[in-house]
Amino acid sequence: MEWKQFFEGKRITLMGLGLLGRGVGDAAFLAECGADLLVTDVRDKKTLAPSLKKLKRYKDIRYMLGEHKLEDFRDRDFILKAAGVPLHSPYIAEARKQGIPVYMSTALFAKFALEAGAVVVGVTGTRGKSTVTQMIYHTLLEAKKPAQLGGNVRGMSTLAMLPAIKKENIYVLELDSWQLQGFGDLSISPNIAVFTNLKVDHLNYYPDEAAYFADKANIYKFQKAGDTFIAGKSLEKRLGSQIPSARGVIVRDASSVHWTLNVLGEHNRENAALAAEALRALGVSEADIKKGLESFQPVEGRLQFVRTVNGVDVYNDNNATTPDATIAALRALSPLKKGAPHSDARRAVLICGGADKGIHLKALADMLNDYPLLSAVILLAGTGTEKLKPLLKKKPLEAHSMQEAVKVALDSAEKDGVVLLSPGFASFGLFQNEYDRNDQFMRIVENL
Repeated sequence: MEWKQFFEGKRITLMGLGLLGRGVGDAAFLAECGADLLVTDVRDKKTLAPSLKKLKRYKDIRYMLGEHKLEDFRDRDFILKAAGVPLHSPYIAEARKQGIPVYMSTALFAKFALEAGAVVVGVTGTRGKSTVTQMIYHTLLEAKKPAQLGGNVRGMSTLAMLPAIKKENIYVLELDSWQLQGFGDLSISPNIAVFTNLKVDHLNYYPDEAAYFADKANIYKFQKAGDTFIAGKSLEKRLGSQIPSARGVIVRDASSVHWTLNVLGEHNRENAALAAEALRALGVSEADIKKGLESFQPVEGRLQFVRTVNGVDVYNDNNATTPDATIAALRALSPLKKGAPHSDARRAVLICGGADKGIHLKALADMLNDYPLLSAVILLAGTGTEKLKPLLKKKPLEAHSMQEAVKVALDSAEKDGVVLLSPGFASFGLFQNEYDRNDQFMRIVENL
């Protein structure tokens, strides 16, 4: 079906407007398509004011804010569900009971792009998916390939890219587990699927790790002959015989990456190795792969160097929302070198903490207790922080705002040392969301 016919005149309930911009873009696109659109969100009008302001010109959109109502999930042509809607939402259950299809925006875009004959590249994983996605996209642009970026991108509706779909284009999509629920509903997978790794995460949403993996697995589950699946070495045992295509690749050895990268850490060498395999599958030459990956700069919020303040290098790793990610960041910025005295190494002050995600904290606590290159820890307030504090041998410094955290961190830092924001937890409570946390940190550091 042509995408215009799919939306025009249809009775659609958009579940979840949000504040990150993707819901706003979806709503605007559907309104412009001539849909009979109802937007519903549990947040109230005041909270959603910034998003509502952007939709003010669309007079025909109806709203149900502050709550969901079952009747808004009946007698509709389909439901467009935002990422993060609870797994057992009674409203989605009601729609399915009524035989009403439930879709997600990025998956719908991928469906129409695949049907148009375009190439869809999808990247998922607990860690590294943003960096690998951006590495692939950057290298394609450097190689003068017709590429577009979509999926889990801040402030952007992937659905709104539909009018520009071209058969010759390559669409590189960052896909989190929630967006991949939509791929499962449509029984589709990208032409080239990259699965970086699987760590314990989102146990405040999923009942167990198996349910989390099941959503992630949609990235390869429906691949067809001729498609390519690429996975990190840590997934080899987990995947076993599940690798779906004859062109499945396990990237076992990142030491083959001999390029000079601008991103720090062994984990980013693994990311580069995964990106290189995807680029090879897309027909990019080795020379162009080398050029693209060597010129790639860190993504904002991912071990990003911000600036030097009074001899202290400040790094933003805001998107590290799991203990594993924070541990990797510390090791990348202040690595222990075999045989070298610790006194010669760069020592770090870490800003971490936040909202609980249901993840075990022992490994992070062990790191904070014993890592010799960690000179101080400043904990941001949150439910996860309260679970971490009893596991620490030494009483940490605490902060109740980002302004306070940055000041205490810089006051605690040694000359030629490092201040690192790498939270290891979700942002909710002290911040609206992780983007708010990121923006506050960047604004404070840049204005010092």
